[in-house]
Amino acid sequence: MNRPSTVTDAALQSGPPRGALLVIFLTVFIDLLGFGIVLPVMPRQAEPYLLAMGLSEAARGGMIGVLFSVFSLMQFLLSPVWGRISDRVGRRPMLLLSLAGSVVFYALYGFAGTLSLDQASLAIGLMLLSRIGAGIAGASVGTAAAVIADCTTPEKRASGMALIGIAFGAGFTLGPLIAYFGLAIFKDQPWGVGALASLLSLVALLIAFFVFQETRRPGIRSAKDFFSFGQTTAVLAMPTVGILVLVYFLSIFAFANFEATLARFTEEAFKMDNNDNFLVFAFIGAVLMVAGGLYRPLAQRLPETRLLATGVFLMLLGLGSLGGIAWLLSGNTAVDAGSAAAVSSLIRSSFYLAAAVSVVGFAFVNPSVSSLVSKRADPTRQGEVLGVNQSFASLGRILGPFLGSVLFSLHGSRALPYMAAVGTLLVVTMLLPRIWQRP
Repeated sequence: MNRPSTVTDAALQSGPPRGALLVIFLTVFIDLLGFGIVLPVMPRQAEPYLLAMGLSEAARGGMIGVLFSVFSLMQFLLSPVWGRISDRVGRRPMLLLSLAGSVVFYALYGFAGTLSLDQASLAIGLMLLSRIGAGIAGASVGTAAAVIADCTTPEKRASGMALIGIAFGAGFTLGPLIAYFGLAIFKDQPWGVGALASLLSLVALLIAFFVFQETRRPGIRSAKDFFSFGQTTAVLAMPTVGILVLVYFLSIFAFANFEATLARFTEEAFKMDNNDNFLVFAFIGAVLMVAGGLYRPLAQRLPETRLLATGVFLMLLGLGSLGGIAWLLSGNTAVDAGSAAAVSSLIRSSFYLAAAVSVVGFAFVNPSVSSLVSKRADPTRQGEVLGVNQSFASLGRILGPFLGSVLFSLHGSRALPYMAAVGTLLVVTMLLPRIWQRP
């Protein structure tokens, strides 16, 4: 087999290499799809094993929390490493390795669910290993962003980065749907969700293997030490790059407060059951996908700094409104079967509108920051710098849900997570002028 060709500066003018953006879309989409397929059923599948181990309710809850958070923890630790390696050996081998890892570890998750309760400790251990492995494989999102940076001109960089947001939205929307229908096809076999996620990853791997061409530019220099805190610090010290990474972390931290408490809020405020909440999450993912599609043409006309500011404003407006709705529904004013139909309908509509505004804002912030980071970073260190950016995004997805879950339980209004998100975003607004003053 011939060595895949690489991108040259002249090639950028005629468009990206064959299949590059398609494979990147599929890589991120499959990553989120597998996450969305496993996520809704993992607590229910782990619970019987944890009970068989004789753990207390608190310990069971803690273990389920570990199964959730270890995925993002691995991404936080390893995204810069994946990026640095891709700067040295190329994007293609790292993306192929990532997809192959997803095939193996989602299959391992499916196998863990087939073990008997007598093997509960082994089953939980394999589930934990599969989540660690899937998180390591999923640490390639920064490398995916580097591919877009490799094969887009600066003028089209933001539009290209929006593909990642669209892939996130599509995976977030379709993952639970595919899980629902997939379990029906497999007749609720415990290995069904893992097998489905593994099979989809295999399809993406085959497409990437036969279609994707290398995009790393010839002659690029790379970091000598893949595991280096000093190099990460050096990335954060780049003019305005560190501020952009901080803005990204804080924005995702704020949004994660909303994501982590959404299902509990709709259950308490609107008495929604699991099926209703499934539709709510599908709605959120659909809005994210549509907003990403809207962002792409806007990015051709408006600078990323303006789109970033617009996104932060929309997040402030939407999350602040959600906090107000939660406060309004607290106490004796909560919506239940006895509430006036007109009032109930108005509040529900306001909830959906506020949630949509928040999601649209996030869909604008995400590609704007990634594009600005790429443009202002050393062109020879795209994988490393974008990997660091994604690493701090993963940290936001670890800390945000934790704080949001704690705050949700502290006050009967359930408004505290959304108020904390608003406070965080106000900090972001104070950082924005430093981004506008380009070095």
